[in-house]
Amino acid sequence: METGGSLVQAIRKPTLTPKAIIHQKFGSKASYTVEEVEEPTQNGCPGLAILQKGPCLYRCSLELPDFTVVSGSFKKKKDAEQSAAQIALEKLGINLSSDNPTAEEAWRELIARVKYIFSNEFLSALHPLSSHFKAALRRVGDLNASVPASVIAICDGKLNNLCKIINPTVESHPLLVLSYIMRAAAGLPELVVSAEGQLSIWRKDPYPPNVIESSISQQSDVAESITTTAIYIPCSPEKAVEPVILNISSTGYYLDVIGQILGLSDANMVLISRTIGKASSETRLYFAAPKSYPLDMSSDLLNAKVVPFGGPLNAKASSLCGQDIYGDSILASIGYTWKGQDIFHEDVTLQSYYRMLISKIPSGVYKLSREAILAAELPLTFTTKTNWKGSFPREILSSFCRQYRLLEPVFCVSSIPLKASSELSRSNNKPEVSESAEQEREYANENESVDVDPKLAVLGSSFTCEVKIYAKCQDLILECAPDVLYKKQNDAVQSASLKVLSWLNAYLKDTYMSLEKEKQLANVFDIKFYRQIFFKEVVKCLSVCNCQHNETLGGKEPELNGVVENDASYINIEGTDSGLCPSNGSLLCVCYSVSLVTKGELQKELLESIEEFEFEMGTGAVIPCLEAVVSQMSVGQSACFYTELPPEDLVLAAAKDLANALAFLTSPCCLEYSIILLQVTEPPEDRMEQALFNPPLSKQRVEYAVQHIKEFCATSLVDFGCGSGSLLESLLEYPTSLETIAGVDISQKSLSRAAKVLHSKLVMKSDFDAPCRSIKSAILFDGSITDFDSRLCEFDLATCLEILY
Repeated sequence: METGGSLVQAIRKPTLTPKAIIHQKFGSKASYTVEEVEEPTQNGCPGLAILQKGPCLYRCSLELPDFTVVSGSFKKKKDAEQSAAQIALEKLGINLSSDNPTAEEAWRELIARVKYIFSNEFLSALHPLSSHFKAALRRVGDLNASVPASVIAICDGKLNNLCKIINPTVESHPLLVLSYIMRAAAGLPELVVSAEGQLSIWRKDPYPPNVIESSISQQSDVAESITTTAIYIPCSPEKAVEPVILNISSTGYYLDVIGQILGLSDANMVLISRTIGKASSETRLYFAAPKSYPLDMSSDLLNAKVVPFGGPLNAKASSLCGQDIYGDSILASIGYTWKGQDIFHEDVTLQSYYRMLISKIPSGVYKLSREAILAAELPLTFTTKTNWKGSFPREILSSFCRQYRLLEPVFCVSSIPLKASSELSRSNNKPEVSESAEQEREYANENESVDVDPKLAVLGSSFTCEVKIYAKCQDLILECAPDVLYKKQNDAVQSASLKVLSWLNAYLKDTYMSLEKEKQLANVFDIKFYRQIFFKEVVKCLSVCNCQHNETLGGKEPELNGVVENDASYINIEGTDSGLCPSNGSLLCVCYSVSLVTKGELQKELLESIEEFEFEMGTGAVIPCLEAVVSQMSVGQSACFYTELPPEDLVLAAAKDLANALAFLTSPCCLEYSIILLQVTEPPEDRMEQALFNPPLSKQRVEYAVQHIKEFCATSLVDFGCGSGSLLESLLEYPTSLETIAGVDISQKSLSRAAKVLHSKLVMKSDFDAPCRSIKSAILFDGSITDFDSRLCEFDLATCLEILY
């Protein structure tokens, strides 16, 4: 673990993309046309014709008023568009690095943007903010046409981007945007008015009647009222979170309704958080600003400060959205979107609130992806893509970074040549690994964010992966560099991601651990992290982590017969022993249900049930007590056991009826698990072989054959039943006297794969000092070992490995 070094953030202005600059200068006059192109593909190998479809590529034509440019071919449409824009900028003589606006230029653009927002033209635009303006026109009395500044801040992305250019700390302190908006409004006295101490702006002169009529006609007829459920989150930790109903009339403004529930007279002093969850979500937190909200209205743009709020911090709400929320707040999914001018809304229930809470740590995200909150656990190891159930580790890690507003994780894959990996794996006493280079290239094509050397990927046969996570300001937060070798590039990426997730799980559940334990934990998972930055960017956002064991039962053991955690002597297994028992590596399918039970089993409340739930034995994919019980069962048997209560948030996130669950939790109770073992699928033979033999037997056979081939000093060799070419591929890795190698097999699919691998290595031999320099050609034949073929008569040597007659 690394805690030293400079932790001072370098202020970096966001860099505009070439396409964004073209849009700034030409707007709608710039026309992009993307077309799909086909690239010629090379044949797999001499002697075998293989029909191959090339990758799907795109080319973009950018037409500007004075000229047109065409990009090269790219795998993504957006890359082709950016390339065309870059070519156009070079032709215009615009230097991308020097064309970014300065803070002063961004400030002038911000004032112009505020001016446009309050123009007649903008009121009729299809924009979420214009819908707020129309709703503000329906407000009565002094509030008529008054628009809350917080609405402008969260609805207009361009304003936010300009504020980040002026002051990069806006990313960490989003309420700073309010100060810049109110300052910009103060600079437009001829157009807008803002009252001192108020967070609202309105036009000095009313909109013309024809503009209002035109904008209102664009809206569809709405119902008399809208009713939606929201969650009231009190600031006091002693008070319970509870649902509230928002009743919005067709002539009302939904923010006024929220303001009244928060104890405000209207919406002008309602502050709004960033979105929670997906970027397209309208789920936000609403809270009240102080009666006299202190804004930094100084003339120093670059050093605008976050003025102390002066109210109590709402820890529960703050942990949801990753920014400071003060006082009581309301969690609601409501607002205007780009899809239409009518209000969007959906209910936010107590169950969805608790699910948001548990999704703040990686294990919670995995539990939700499996819809098995009380049974599933984030596995400790990644074995195979087939056996992994639920969201993959890489997806969960990316989701975690987005939740905490970090940059996307960076994966750097290292490829080790076959011979080097063989020696390394032997020295580390680890199984040897190898895999088709073509498979790795295909994976790299689908995952462009993975950084891997294409030349090494061709010759390589084993992989390691390093993961790095950066803050938005580009400061390195943590890195994970396992030294384990993997057969497939995907396995290396997923396994490294899982290590980071496992460390995050352990750390976020005990952020106050001792430095010695912290260092030990980092070493276990090969993690190096920068403590101060990590606390600032992640731990501070997770100010309350309710996914820790609580004392629902007042710190006492539940007084129930048979309620003992992880004790196999208290389980009740029924049914005849079928002899089909699970073992480590087996894929199990169970039917289970989890219920809350009170003392003496007088009452029971079903929380969770799944008819077919699959998991891999021995990977930690389920809670320990469940795996311990299943390990004693055979197919067809059922079992029942009890455990202590997990964290209350998990129970409430899983509960089908929250009211009943909450009632149960007021008295001593525990969880009852009922399980039926439906099916056991044994692990594949190759995995069993790899676990029992080092190197695997198939690898040992190939190496044995290669050693004897070298002794014969033959110049040509044919391998009968070559399959995917494992022996022929190995011959390219060792110096021999062979000049021609050939393979025969009845499987077209195996021959196709062998052709790709052999062709790749023969093509690459000129770029590397490879031992296969004596081999000049490789030929593959479609045929059977039982059929005579005159073409094979002239070969010096023939081999036949692992063939069934």
